[in-house]
This record gives sequence, C-alpha cells and structure tokens, in this order.
Amino acid sequence: MMNSTHVSYFTLSAYFDTGLLKYFYYMIMMFLYASIICANLSLIVIICTNRSLHEPMYMFLCSLFVNELFGSTGLFPSLLVQILSDIHTVSTYFCFLQVFCLHTYGNIQFLNLTIMSYDRYLAICYPLQYNTQMTSTRVAGLIALTWLFSFVGVVFMMSLSFSLQLCENIINKVYCDNYSIVKLACSDIRVINIYGLTATFLTVFGPVLLILYTYMRILKVCFSGSKQTRQKAVSTCTPHLASLLNFTFGCFFEIVQSRFNMNSLPNMLRILLSVYWLTCQPLFNPLLYGLKVSKIRIICKSLFFRSAVKHRSCQRPG
Repeated sequence: MMNSTHVSYFTLSAYFDTGLLKYFYYMIMMFLYASIICANLSLIVIICTNRSLHEPMYMFLCSLFVNELFGSTGLFPSLLVQILSDIHTVSTYFCFLQVFCLHTYGNIQFLNLTIMSYDRYLAICYPLQYNTQMTSTRVAGLIALTWLFSFVGVVFMMSLSFSLQLCENIINKVYCDNYSIVKLACSDIRVINIYGLTATFLTVFGPVLLILYTYMRILKVCFSGSKQTRQKAVSTCTPHLASLLNFTFGCFFEIVQSRFNMNSLPNMLRILLSVYWLTCQPLFNPLLYGLKVSKIRIICKSLFFRSAVKHRSCQRPG
C-alpha cells in the first residue's frame, strides 16, 4: 500500500499503439482544440465589446464560454502530448491538477445551465419584473457563486482523494478523473463515498429539479399565452435545451463507463464516449448560440460582411 503522495506517476492505460496514425489523430485533436478556442473566444469578445449584449442572458453565456475554454484547456494539451508519446504516464501532481480542472468544468457547466434556465423562466413568466429581479449585481453574484461553489467543492473532494492509500497507479482512461483514482484505493473510502453522494445531490439532482420546475412553468405560460410569448420562448429556450441535453448525455456516457465494465465495447469507442462531454460541448455551444440567438447572429453577420467588404476594398487597385 502507498499514500497517493508517494505515488510519483500514474499510467494511462487506455492509450494503444496506433503507429503512424497517431499523427493523423494529433492533427484532428489540434484542429478541434483550435476551433474550440477560436469559437468560444470570438463570442466572449463579441459579448464583452457590444453594449447591446450586456444583458443577463448574455452574461451567463459569457460565463459558459469561459468555462468551456477552461475545461478544454484541462484536457487537450495533455491529450496532444500523450498521443505522440510512447510512454503514457503523468505525474501525480499534474494528474490531480487535471482532476481539478475537469471536475470544476463539469460542475460549473451544469450549474451555469441551471441558472440560465431560471433566467429564461423569469424572462418569460415574469417579463415586467425581470429587470428588477435580474439586476447586474445579482447576475454577477450568481456567476461568482457558481464558480466559487464548484472550486471549493472540488478542492475538498481532491483533499479526500489525495490522502487515500493506493494499491495501484494504473488508470484505464486517456485522462485523470477522481473516480478512477478512488478505485485504486485499498483504504477505507466510506467518507469520500458519502461526500460524493452529497455533492452529486447538490450539483445534479437539486439543479435538475429546478430545471424541471422552470420548464414546466414556461410550458404553462406558452400554452396560455400569446403567439409572441411562444415565439420568444422557442427562440431563447431551444438553444438552452439542446445544450443541456447534449451535456447531460455526454455526462451520462462518462458515468456509465466509469461505473460499469465496458470492456465488451471497442477501445476506440470507449475513448470517444469518455471524452465526448469534454470535446463536443465546448464546440457545440458557441456554434449553437451563434446561429440560433438572433442578436449574436446579427452581430456575427455584420462583422463578417464588414471584414469581407474591407478585404475587397483593399484588393482594388489604387
């Protein structure tokens, strides 16, 4: 037995020899990471520099995009290094740093989507009171609380995992996560299991109940309200629902794979399912909101056409 502080490295055993194809996979991952950075950063800049987008919904979106940059940076640099490496090991401290980044990303993402559902509920069900309820101070407080709660919760979880006595140092994944480390323990894990159940209730079941309540009320208003109310609900709630379902399914794949024996599935499929919530969501959200939310779409179009016109004028002979 050995304390996790005495384990100098972990071995990521999900990687396998792909020969020269590793360069192809590396280019795909590099392209995906660059696309995530460009898409999320572009929308962050657009929201921050346009005063017409300084509204609660767009501030929550900005928080969502910042978190996606944070989460993808916790995965992709390590993934790119490991793809080209022949020995797939990671130091203990870097492994726990990755655990912190990825678990914090997951918590913030879900809590942020929950707050966005509450924001839509107020905007559609109580439009006259919306501006007095969703003040800039309250928006900033909700965003700060989301990040702070996630940071503190993950740090406490990691402090419990870090003190565990480990019997092995082999993680059967392409990245480090807390449950994979806990499974290597040969000491008593009852405390961390109790904390895990409590944290799951607070960060998953509590928000799910709030989301269900808000959308039941929104549906009720839509059925009894005017056509304009229904159009507003569809235009603003559809991207949120699509994002929520995509993230939920991705987390569900990851949880099922972590808790159950999935060795019957092809190795490549298991890897794709395990990284889905970390790779597709950060690319899916900016594309979804950029195309579906009218204000963002209009600004993106005007910026694109303005740059196109400027480029053409520069090419004309003087």
